[in-house]
Amino acid sequence: MSNYRYQLEPYRGMRSRYECPSCGKKGKFAKYIDIKTREYVDTLVGRCERSGSCGHHYTPSQYFEDNNIKPAKREFHRPVRIAKKETNHIENDILKNSLNAYDQNNFVEYLLSRYGTEITMKAVVDYRIGTSKHWQGSTVFWQVDKDSKIRSGKIMLYNPETCKRIREPFSHIQWVHSALKIKDFNLSQCLFGEHLLNGNNKPVAIVESEKSAIIASLYFPKYIWLACCSLQGLNKTKCEVLRGREVILFPDLKGLHTWQEKASELKELTKITVSTFLEENATQEEIDQGLDIADYLLKYDLSEFSETIKKENSESQLIEFLSELSTFIPEKEQVSDGIETIEDFKQYIIDATANPNGKRI
Repeated sequence: MSNYRYQLEPYRGMRSRYECPSCGKKGKFAKYIDIKTREYVDTLVGRCERSGSCGHHYTPSQYFEDNNIKPAKREFHRPVRIAKKETNHIENDILKNSLNAYDQNNFVEYLLSRYGTEITMKAVVDYRIGTSKHWQGSTVFWQVDKDSKIRSGKIMLYNPETCKRIREPFSHIQWVHSALKIKDFNLSQCLFGEHLLNGNNKPVAIVESEKSAIIASLYFPKYIWLACCSLQGLNKTKCEVLRGREVILFPDLKGLHTWQEKASELKELTKITVSTFLEENATQEEIDQGLDIADYLLKYDLSEFSETIKKENSESQLIEFLSELSTFIPEKEQVSDGIETIEDFKQYIIDATANPNGKRI
């Protein structure tokens, strides 16, 4: 199907995504393009990425039928051979140079205030969380594949107090290769956290967002937590690295049916199940908000998690669910190696992995 003449335009940064004609959200609409003429079929022909809450998907065939257009059948259905482009990568030094300035990283500051230095440091090191100067306080979520090659990084801006993405006056999200203005960069995404699969046979849990993967990993380290980075980001190409593994999907609210369909497509690769917990137990308000598993976990203080489970297990299906999954309930934080402040933490990372004189994104 990916070789058919009419395709959704490949992602090349926000310039390739438009305002949805149905829900009006900017940067969420992918148009169908005629790869023979390189022209869009029509301004309305495309798919909104917000399929859980919008669902606009107007295909070329529907457009042709509605407008009494009859393209040659062999032309419409005939696959077109497209030369496969070589995947580009980001230089390792660029990643290393982002592993500092954590006192200027809103997401890391939130983790520090919520979980303390030691736990935050582990999350930063495990997921190679970087800092960017693209926007003040912004974070880099690097996509590092199983071969330790850097596919790119996603720059995002979070509120340091709520850990919510800043979406106004625009959605603060940018790719590293775009920020660096690397020309003709061919991005081939991998699962966020994919590098953690190396030498690790734990079962895999997949969520949509990088934030959710990181936070869930703090509560449930019996899993390798990965993110596919969008509702539509779960596909066979990305999941090939999971072949033969035990996998459980945790879709965001309103994403359940989409991921159940995806799971059916992926069953030839691996043993895969889909969690229905959020959909079955959420309130209407939570459904409207499109909450994810991280939103639920953030209701619980990590150091008091075990006690909460003991008190509420008989009253709450949520607690029962968390109790079954949880294996890691840390004791009161123990600060080690002289790391007691944000500055100590920043210096530790610089000394361990980064070139402090390097240019930051």
